[in-house]
This record gives sequence, C-alpha cells and structure tokens, in this order.
Amino acid sequence: MAELQRPTLCCCRKVLTVPSKPCEGGRSLGHCRPVDVASASNFHSFKLRHFHLDLNINFAVRRMTGWQVLELLPTQPGVQSLVLDTHPSLLIHSIDCKVPGPSGAPDIFLSLTYRVEPFTDYGSSLNITLPAAVSRPHRAFRVTIRYTTTDGPAIWWLDTELTCGQTQPLVFTQGHSVCNRSFFPCFDTPAIKSTYSATVRVPDGVTVLMSASRSVYSKQDRLFQFSMENPVPAYLVALVAGDLQHADVGPRSRVWAEPCILSCAVSKLGGSVERCLNVAEELFGPYVWGRYDIVFLPPSFPIVAMENPCLTFIISSILESEEFLLIDVIHEIAHGWFGNAVTNATWEEMWLSEGLATYAQRRITTEAYGEAFTCLETVFRLDALHRQMRLLGDNSPVSKLQAKFEPGVNPSSLMNLFTYEKGFCFVSYLSQICGDIKSFDTFLKAYIERFRFSSVVAQDLLDFFLGFFPELKNGCVAQRLEFERWLTDCGPPLCEPDLSAGGALTGPVQHLCDLWGMESPDPDAIATFDLSAWSTFQTVLFLDRLLDRSPLPQGVMSLLSGCYSTLLDQMNAEVQIRWLQMVVRNAFYPDLHRVRNFLQKHTSRMYTVPLYEDLCGGVMKCFAVEIFYQTQARLHPNLRKTLQQILFQTGSVSTAPLPLLDPPPSAPSPPTDPPANGAIALRDVNVSA
Repeated sequence: MAELQRPTLCCCRKVLTVPSKPCEGGRSLGHCRPVDVASASNFHSFKLRHFHLDLNINFAVRRMTGWQVLELLPTQPGVQSLVLDTHPSLLIHSIDCKVPGPSGAPDIFLSLTYRVEPFTDYGSSLNITLPAAVSRPHRAFRVTIRYTTTDGPAIWWLDTELTCGQTQPLVFTQGHSVCNRSFFPCFDTPAIKSTYSATVRVPDGVTVLMSASRSVYSKQDRLFQFSMENPVPAYLVALVAGDLQHADVGPRSRVWAEPCILSCAVSKLGGSVERCLNVAEELFGPYVWGRYDIVFLPPSFPIVAMENPCLTFIISSILESEEFLLIDVIHEIAHGWFGNAVTNATWEEMWLSEGLATYAQRRITTEAYGEAFTCLETVFRLDALHRQMRLLGDNSPVSKLQAKFEPGVNPSSLMNLFTYEKGFCFVSYLSQICGDIKSFDTFLKAYIERFRFSSVVAQDLLDFFLGFFPELKNGCVAQRLEFERWLTDCGPPLCEPDLSAGGALTGPVQHLCDLWGMESPDPDAIATFDLSAWSTFQTVLFLDRLLDRSPLPQGVMSLLSGCYSTLLDQMNAEVQIRWLQMVVRNAFYPDLHRVRNFLQKHTSRMYTVPLYEDLCGGVMKCFAVEIFYQTQARLHPNLRKTLQQILFQTGSVSTAPLPLLDPPPSAPSPPTDPPANGAIALRDVNVSA
C-alpha cells in the first residue's frame, strides 16, 4: 500500500507563541464541564446509566406509541427535578418513578408531576418534579415516561409512493443534531452517553432495524428487540422500518435495502467494506462496534449519509455515483472511531468529529486506493471550501472551528464545509508538526484508546497531543503552536497539506479548464482530452471550475454542449447536476430540456434544491414552477415545503409540510430565446456536501 507522504505547509508564516485559553479558575478547557446551550436539560445533575424504549409503530396514523424507562443516578445532593429535552410534537401521557425500598423493603412506585415549557423553536423542556426519596446522590432510580410521537423533525414517514419499491410505507429517524428530542425525551446533548435497549412492535411484513449491537426477532409476536452495549449520545439512536431485505458483503457487514435495489447496492460495494474496515483497524485500533451494516434509504432521506453506530444510513440516490458512494462509506466507517467512539462534547466543536473523521477517511483511502486518488478528492473538496469562503467572506463567524452560537440557534446551522475541511486541515497541520505521518497514526490510535466512549473538547485533544509529543511541549517556549488561531480565527485554513501527489489527475483537469477559459477556445486542443476516460472526481472538478467562471459567452456554451452534453447524459447524477447548473446559470436554452428530464427523474433534496435555487435566481422561475407542479406529488412533504418556499418565497417558519398546490390554468413555458439581459445570479451550492 502507498504511504501518504508527509504534508508540507502551503503558507510561509512562522508559527507564533499563543497560549491555550484557560477556563475560569485557571482550569484548562478539558477540565471544565461542557456547557450546551442547545439542551434544556440538567444533564450535569445525573448519570444516565441506561434507557429502554418500548414502541408500537402504527403506519396508518403515522405514530409511535409506548414508553421509555431511564435508569438514573443523582450526582449531587438535593436535586429536586429532572429536566429532559423534548419537543411539542411529542405527547406526554404520564410519568412515574420506581425507587428501591429501604433495607430490602419492596420497591416504591410514585406518580410524578411534570410540566412542558417552551425552550427554542426546535424543542421544549420537560421538567419533572422528583420526590425527596430520590434526591440522595449515588442512589439509582428509574423514571418511566409514557408518550406518543406525532409529526416531529426526527421521524420521517414515507407513503408507499415515496419508497423505492412502492410496495409498502417506510419510516426512519434522523437524530442529528438535536432532532431526537422529538423521538424520545432525553438529555439531547453529545456530552452524555449511555447504553440503550429497545422493543419495537410492527405490522406483518415490516422489518425493523436500529443502531444497535444486538437484535432478536420474534415472528409470532411481530416484535423486534435491540440492545446497544456501548454508550452512545442520544443523536446516534436511529430506527428504520419497512420492506427491507439483506445480503452479506463481508464477515461483519451486510447491506439492507428494499428488494428492488438490493442487488445493485451489493454489486456497487463488492468487498470494499471489509477492506476499508481492515485498513482502519490497522491505523486506529480495533473496531469496537461489532457489526458494520449499511441500510440504503429512499431519495427522501434528507442528507447523504449518517454514521449511526452499527448501521450506517445512506441515501440510495448515491448508488449511481460509485466514487462518491465509496467516499461516503469510508467517511462513515471513520466515524466508528472519530465521532462515535470519541465524540465532541458540544455542538460548537463539531470539527472534533467531522474534521478528524475526514482526516481518517483520507488516511484510509490513501492506504487502500493510493495517494493520488486521495489528493484528487481533497482538491475537489477544498475547492468547494474556498468557493464557500468567497460566498461568505473572510470574516464569517461560521468559518471558526470553535463556532460560538447564541441560545436558540439550531446547531444544525453550524454544519458546513469548515467543520469538515478546515477541521481536516488543522488535523493535517498537527500531523505535519509532529514530524512523521506514522507517528501521528500512532498518536490517533492512543487518543482513541484514551478517550473511547467519552465526549471531549478541543483542549482534551491538544493536551493529549502535547503530552504524546513532549518534544513539542518542551520546545514551544521559542516557537509555540498556533492552536488558538486555528480554533478561533475566522476565514480559510491557516495552511493546507501538500496535494501535489495528485498532479497526474488534477493537472489535466486544470489544463482543460484553461483551454476553455481562452478568449477563443481551440477545438483541436480540446479534442485531445477524453472525458469518458476520466474518473468521476476529475469530471466534477472540471465542471465545478467551469461553474466558477460562469457566466460564459453563449458561443462557448454552445461549443461545450456540442462537445460534452451527449456524453454527460450517460454519466452519473453528480456529474449531470453540475452540467445542468451551468446550463441554468448561463441561460443556455437549447439544453433546458435536460434540466426538465433530470428533475422529473430525481426527487432527492441534494439534487433538486440546488437546481431550483439556480432556476429561481435567474430568468427561469416560470420554468421551475411548471416542473414543480408536474413532480410535487412524488416529493416528500418536507422537500415540497422547501421548494415552495424557494419558488413562492413564503417565508414560512412552520414545521408542518405545505399541501400539494393546484397548478395555474396554464403554466407558462420558458421563452425559446434568452432575454437580452438574462444573466443568472451566481449561487455557490455544494450539492454533494
């Protein structure tokens, strides 16, 4: 296997002396209790030892009904209430408590009073009054909450028509970042981890999967039982139920999907899952979760992939883009160490999961598929980062790795390319200053061993790093490390790794872009480049860089279309959407029918929203409205609501999906010729993030 060469800094600045920021009282950040302004709970007052869910799934009324049992241990005296995160969509029926009786006496059962209070637009607080009998520290007690879910943000109900096979309905949950409080009351913060178990009852013919290490099915009772034996935060508890079948793709991995796409999923993955798991274990230590299974979900899945332990969720739309599928799977594998085993303690430092997982992903791809491939994929992603930087400006606060947000701000708004790519660059910087990439691999393995099943802050990582490399700690009097600037400065990364090893793959891309950027492109020189022989990442890098140069002269667009449009029609959706964005942003009407065909075929958020935004940002809004009326019945209500807001600028903040709209008497078609001043407003959308 090829070894990743030690990266070099792309900046020439000297490393400055900057001390770590202390907490109040002089304690380092790693020794402070994490503060999570996104949680209403009093999680610091209790140790959550375990919780159990007992649920009945009713597809007819789109509800889950049942109860939750929490095993709690007070960590301080005199605690008079238990405060959990919940959501207005979650209906609480009753709450009671079981306390061990004194001196061997029978357990005591008490009915508890509670109140639900507003917290933010993404949740509420459930304040439960505790009796004096449970207020003593280190005395365990159980709380049982009976409840029903309705239309909360964590639970996605799909009608039969919205599934891949269209045989029966499906439901799945998506907890990241703060959505699972609408699935079950919880300490909805990454700072708290616990084991859990679940019992789920479903109708005949429905298979249930959860992010759990063990499962048992009773066909007679139509009952599935699950247990997660390693502690996880609330957002990593996930469930999916529907017409699902499986096929093994390795000794500890299987693919789950609806029957109509199962064989395709298996053929696309081949033996890559076990291969990458083995490489990851060599680099970072044992994979502690037992199984690594994957479930492919219908196009309504709102993101590309989610690293739920033991069971990665991936959108089925990505199956046609094999290179993107491979990278997504490897990234979620990397989360088995970085994010799931060791988790960011607050949402303000999500880079501790995503930045480290991105670095680990690229170490895996380097060892498994070569350094050139890794550098190509990294160049593609860093291009997107700089594109977002140009859009937001150098002083945008969301570009900080330690992104502070005010109470009421949804942590999901902090999910951006900086979390991944600026975080990756910081980790690459750490690997460079320690002097040897293999030594840094050893450090990461020790870091996982030290903090496994814990939640950490940045100072924990940095203190452990300096302790692992004492020569850096001892030598930093003359030349301290720029940790503080990396974490708190706005703007792009202070430096980036050397990606010249990918030059054989990225060089031709840039050369072809330069040819197309000439005042009069040379068709003979252009014809020497065969895009059909390029990889997907080369092709999307080429198209992205052409997008950056838009608007282009109509003559250039005509030549581009003549050279590539038929070829691109045969390529995957990641390639096609970029060409179609060029068509829209350049108001190139001869290829507009391809936009229509694409939007009639693809119903996932990652492919529809960018195109609709581009259409509405220019002169093609009527065309977008027409396509929307034709396809809205096949869109998930949440996506339909998003597109209605884009098309009609409703400005609605309601969480309720908007209804189907009746088309106007005659939806207008776009003009056959572009208007005289029909420039498309440039919008930089990273459709694959």
